[in-house]
Amino acid sequence: MKNDGIILETIDAHKIYKLGAIDVRALNGINLQVKSGEFVSIMGPSGCGKTTLLNLIGALDYPTKGKVLIDGIDVSRMSDVQRTKLRRDKIGFIFQFYNLIPVLSAMENVELPMLIAGVKKKERNARAQKLLELVELGERAHHRPEELSGGERQRVAIARSLANNPSILLADEITGDLDSNTGEIVMALLRKLNEEEGQTLVVVSHDPAVGRQAERIIWLRDGKVERHELIR
Repeated sequence: MKNDGIILETIDAHKIYKLGAIDVRALNGINLQVKSGEFVSIMGPSGCGKTTLLNLIGALDYPTKGKVLIDGIDVSRMSDVQRTKLRRDKIGFIFQFYNLIPVLSAMENVELPMLIAGVKKKERNARAQKLLELVELGERAHHRPEELSGGERQRVAIARSLANNPSILLADEITGDLDSNTGEIVMALLRKLNEEEGQTLVVVSHDPAVGRQAERIIWLRDGKVERHELIR
């Protein structure tokens, strides 16, 4: 049953990897909640479980034990086909290295998730153009990734993540490959999406300057939630 206002929740989530005969405990009972429209960052030292947690809440992996709920639905009980549909319809991913298709234009990269979802060409074109204008790249729509700067590529990746109007945006170290000024531009865009569009954001970062732009930081250590820090 869906908790009012809670779009994402983990309940006693564990993740254990097998390394030969050794059990590697990446997550050790994670409990967290994210409200619809909230901007949360996940931070902590290297190896604390940030990326593993992102994989679980993004329905890219199953917990070994516990639950992951998105819109009140237990993702850990879904089939691979169901999780694929969930990711397509409800989750937008933004990665550090953009993951753009080099032979496609910015417009075509943004259209790709809609093409997979079966959206008609005219509607795809119109929405892709609108999203590129939202990230201030309307005039670069027909440029390929190699013709764009790092910051422009990341903004294309953000536009693509919004293609199917997802409930949640998940961002993994998205400023890690950018200089500080370009990183600030990208983060300003995410804040705008959160504040003006009500987009739910979960950002994983090792950079305090990035993490502290969220409303709340979830600090991890040794695969557990160490503390919550309210920023604003």
